Amino acid sequence: MSPHSIERWQRRLTIPAIAVASSLLLAWWAFPVGVQPWRSIGIVSAWTGTGMLTIATVLMVREPHLTGALGGLELCYRWHHRAGVLAYLALLVHPLALAIDGWKESPRVAWQSLAPWLQAWPVWLGWCALALLMIGLTATFASQLPYRRWRGLHALLGVGVLLAFSHVGALLGEPAPSLGILIIGMFALAWRIMGSDLGLAAAPYRVTAVTNPAAGTIEAAVSPCAAALAVAPGQFVLAAFGRGKHFRGCGEYHPFTVSRIEAEHRLRLTIKALGRCSQNLQALEPGVLVHLQGPFGSFLADTADGPELWIAGGIGITPFMASLRAQPRMQPTTLIYLYRSAGDAAFLDELAMLAEIDSNFDLIAQATGNHPPNVEPLMAKVTRLTERRVYLCGPPAMIDTLVPRLVELGVSPGSIHYERFDFR
Repeated sequence: MSPHSIERWQRRLTIPAIAVASSLLLAWWAFPVGVQPWRSIGIVSAWTGTGMLTIATVLMVREPHLTGALGGLELCYRWHHRAGVLAYLALLVHPLALAIDGWKESPRVAWQSLAPWLQAWPVWLGWCALALLMIGLTATFASQLPYRRWRGLHALLGVGVLLAFSHVGALLGEPAPSLGILIIGMFALAWRIMGSDLGLAAAPYRVTAVTNPAAGTIEAAVSPCAAALAVAPGQFVLAAFGRGKHFRGCGEYHPFTVSRIEAEHRLRLTIKALGRCSQNLQALEPGVLVHLQGPFGSFLADTADGPELWIAGGIGITPFMASLRAQPRMQPTTLIYLYRSAGDAAFLDELAMLAEIDSNFDLIAQATGNHPPNVEPLMAKVTRLTERRVYLCGPPAMIDTLVPRLVELGVSPGSIHYERFDFR
């Protein structure tokens, strides 16, 4: 296995290793002595669920240094969802195990364990937290929900987490370790709300120019108003656009890939009309204030001596444009650019010009219409395919189609890197 593959797996395993280690330590610390088995399960599951809930909360913090150390924002969000599901399942076991323990005494005792109106207010907090976690998690599985409705239902998870931590805090038995868990979880929740959602940690920029590289697509030039972000080609930022003289801002943070890094930390963001906010941004005008968070991602960050293959679908051309505009290619690179029609192909003329002046860069442009691309003829045009490191950026359907086909054609799975457009 190459050093690059080892490093890649290390990044992928960091979060699950932390989650498993912390859960085992917490279960060991919380395991009671001299208690009935089902009550022991109820106590251990409660603390295990609280620990996983804390991990899920930390993983939703959009802080560049933290997410970079944990493998990237996309990986953090993926494990945030998984840890949330595991936390809910563990917390659901907690009252059920206590009820089974009470059943040994009598069905009435078991029912009293499950009826919150027969308990004190801290137990009410726990049941409300469990209900909100269930509703919020159900929404996360409904990928077809409109973004704003999904966002509103997902916000219930934050309320559920707050109630869960309050429930634990009200019932603390041994304050030292448990209080540390609550402090970490509450701090992470406060950082997400104040620093990320409300934008207190964001950097202010000003829109200086807006161009239209393709139909339904804009490229916005932004300049820093204060401290600037240190962005590398292939990275993306979270941007919230304010109001302009004739423009109504979105006010929400959405991910946009940087398509150019210019002098004095000026950036260009390419935005395609894919949703309600991005459609509204097609009317963006100079002078609008925009707040940026990030940068995030490590796509195209790895250097290699061998040849590379880039595959872009639609607006997935954006990170490759940033790299091509930054400097000439140092190794042989072939770009396969897939788009529905010529009118939808952003930067096509510029790419053709770059292919003419850069001897290490080859362009294969293909209009696909509304049908999946025909893979074999495209790959037949790529020399030394099995030796190349492959980077894909585009819609999930394109990634799902091309990745297994590349493996069938002899490309090592460890040499395939991709970014999908299913980020929320």
